[in-house]
Amino acid sequence: MKILKDGYYFIITPIFIIFILFFVCDYNLFIFISSLCFIISLFFVYFFRDPRIKIISGHDLIVSPCNGTVIEISYTPTEKIIRVFLSIFDVHLQRSPVSGKIIKIDHKYGKFLNAMRKDAYIFNEQNIVIIEDSNCNKYILKQIAGFFARRCVLWVKKGDVLNSGDKIGMIKFGSQVDLYMPYNVDIKVKKGDKVIAGVTIFAILN
Repeated sequence: MKILKDGYYFIITPIFIIFILFFVCDYNLFIFISSLCFIISLFFVYFFRDPRIKIISGHDLIVSPCNGTVIEISYTPTEKIIRVFLSIFDVHLQRSPVSGKIIKIDHKYGKFLNAMRKDAYIFNEQNIVIIEDSNCNKYILKQIAGFFARRCVLWVKKGDVLNSGDKIGMIKFGSQVDLYMPYNVDIKVKKGDKVIAGVTIFAILN
């Protein structure tokens, strides 16, 4: 299992604090604080993990862009939307749901409401990535910040060509990811399902 590079600072800082405390604290205080720092460092190792997976690929398959729990499936006259909540225990990197080209990236400033709230996708800070596949179908992926998730990170840029399952970014701590798809897809998940980025089939394009 690899560790995402975004986590190095969080993992190393508590270890550095332990090193400093060794020279300035008495024994009992050092044992207490260093034990706490070590546990925190281990948590960050767990949080920023990048487990090895086998990407699911196939014609017209749309895979989950994230790990988490489906909290809502909704429809508009032109789109189908799946919203996923990511707890602090879920892998927090996001992957491309389809093969295609990034035609637009936008950042929306906003609030940091609890990501489980039904209006979080409206008011919270978020990154918006629009991917166009070879048939000109557009997919809108939103990284949405939460109460603890204060930073949405993207590792891609406009014009990048992606394969389904390619890593595109991460959200630091509990959050939400939404995927807007064309209406002519057959959704394969339901509310409450646990999904895995690049592995779970979200939908099939008809």
